[in-house]
Amino acid sequence: MTTVIVDYNSGNIHSAEKSFQRMATELGTAPVVVTSDPGVVRRADRIVLPGVGAFTDCRQGLACYDGLFEAIEERVIKGGAPFLGICVGMQMMATIGREHGHETAGFDWIGGEVVEMTPDDPALKVPHMGWNELEIRQDHALFDGISSGDHAYFVHSYHLSPENPDHLLAEVDYGGPITAAVGRDNMVGTQFHPEKSQKTGLRLIGNFLKWTP
Repeated sequence: MTTVIVDYNSGNIHSAEKSFQRMATELGTAPVVVTSDPGVVRRADRIVLPGVGAFTDCRQGLACYDGLFEAIEERVIKGGAPFLGICVGMQMMATIGREHGHETAGFDWIGGEVVEMTPDDPALKVPHMGWNELEIRQDHALFDGISSGDHAYFVHSYHLSPENPDHLLAEVDYGGPITAAVGRDNMVGTQFHPEKSQKTGLRLIGNFLKWTP
């Protein structure tokens, strides 16, 4: 069994692979494989879905790989494999993405919509780019050893607004509350990039690799 990082030409694969490989080696967990092969995904012990850029582009990019999303959904929803979405990989867990005047269907795993950030302070620029302090809203194994006030690295202009507050795991303040992490059952997602978040990010990756929902 393996940890699969899904490669659909829409994610920061090299950086993510390096960080996950490092923690898998340190913890002695299952090997990490980067793949776009649906057959490999269906046999995965756990699945990571990165994503950078626009919601619609990532959704369409994933659809270009025949059977890939179906394999992910089969393994995660039916098979119960732990899932981690990163950045747009997390946003696609939502019901719908509303970006640049377009509406694009998401996975509908986390009820809610992806909407543009509108900071209360006009001095705050969008995209939200750089380090910000996490505010943990729900106890979760993903945040074992991570506390409110710890920093994570963000690059985004949109965020997921969940319908159910129980699905909101963490926020940051950027001219108002911005979703930093969501989750339910065997699936979690982070708006920030754990592979770029140094100590905090490596700890989160290690927690995911050990997580048994």
